[in-house]
Amino acid sequence: MELDTVLLARIQFALTIGFHFLFPPLSIGLAWLLVYIEWKGWKKKDVIFLQMGKFFSKILALTFAVGVATGIVMEFQFGTNWAEYSKFVGDIFGAPLAAEALFAFFLESTFMGLYIFGRNKVSKRVHWFAILMVAVGATISAFWILVANSWQQTPAGYIIQNGRAELTGFWEMVFNPSTVIRFSHTVMAALVSGAFYMVGISAWLVLKKRGEFAKKSLKVSIIFGLIFSFLTFFPFGHEHIRQVARTQPEKFAAMEGLYISQNQAPLMIFGIVNSTIPSIDAAIKVPGLLSLLLFGTTEAHVQGLDQFPVDEIPPLWMTFVSFHNMVLLGFYFILLMLIGVIFIRKKKLFDKKWFLKLLLISSPLPLAACELGWVTAEVGRQPWVVYKVLRTADAISMTVTRSEIIFSIVLFSIIYMFLMALFIFLLIREAGHVPQINEKAEVAS
Repeated sequence: MELDTVLLARIQFALTIGFHFLFPPLSIGLAWLLVYIEWKGWKKKDVIFLQMGKFFSKILALTFAVGVATGIVMEFQFGTNWAEYSKFVGDIFGAPLAAEALFAFFLESTFMGLYIFGRNKVSKRVHWFAILMVAVGATISAFWILVANSWQQTPAGYIIQNGRAELTGFWEMVFNPSTVIRFSHTVMAALVSGAFYMVGISAWLVLKKRGEFAKKSLKVSIIFGLIFSFLTFFPFGHEHIRQVARTQPEKFAAMEGLYISQNQAPLMIFGIVNSTIPSIDAAIKVPGLLSLLLFGTTEAHVQGLDQFPVDEIPPLWMTFVSFHNMVLLGFYFILLMLIGVIFIRKKKLFDKKWFLKLLLISSPLPLAACELGWVTAEVGRQPWVVYKVLRTADAISMTVTRSEIIFSIVLFSIIYMFLMALFIFLLIREAGHVPQINEKAEVAS
């Protein structure tokens, strides 16, 4: 199988997964924010929070619908472009995907309908329970998808038999060495994405002087954004890095730009990757800090890329750049939300138009960080589709052709551009419709 076909198949998969991955973090994060908002509206009979819930429930429904539409395409690729992969891991990969569909997606979808259409038609308790189940369902869905992906990173609970990976321990597969920390880090990142989503929409409404509730939603989402931005970085991000260092040392060395094994390993702050040598040019680093962060002492030995076979080293530039830009954005989120909280405490938030505009511009950036994290995880795993078990080049369908993949890439690109344009149009339209509240009806128990 020629390399061009493998690369094209990877590009197509990256396109479909990358586009779909814009929406689940927003749905998860916004759903959990609405759990809090709807609870405040119900228990405190707060009309402002009720208005917030009514407004952002429509935004959530739109985001969920587009996410479902973009997710359907991914299922087909396993049988078209990655048939060898499907045959090899079908016994294992099918279990978490089936669990995701049966126990998570249907739960989320059913209660989404009750939440959206049941307002003022069911009791406040049932209505709040509906959004809680939406948030729980979305989170469980993420768990099972991450189980499948984590198994590819750190496979466990299987044997190779008859040329296939066969399941020997379900729970060992589910709770493989990377599942829990990857799930925790990803959910925190989704909560940041949801908070910034609400921040951006609220800032836009405040700038346009639409909807008095937007000032309250801006404050709430900034506070949530600060909390979860910090938690994403520490402890969950830090522990995830330590897990990668233990279980996928080649990936870790490529992420950190550590090309030579050494004691007192430095933490790379900035550098330009020279993949030919390989080396890091114009490096800015802190001596011993990487050893300290990983093992609690600056004297600890850390493996570099010189310890691994050349044909098992991941692409250096993309792994290094995606990881470091993700970390840089993480620091930016903490700083931005911290400034927002300071302005809230000083009661100057709504006077700072430059800051409101900055919030609006920054609102999509957590999605960029999520995509960069995904690139780091997937590109850093190469050349393996299942780490140390199945190479990517051996996983592609034997009958797929270059022209067929190119055609599908072009077709998907057109469809996704249309979907994104439609999503942005509908989002702007919904953001312009500030709901009116009938106080007597809304606060009734």
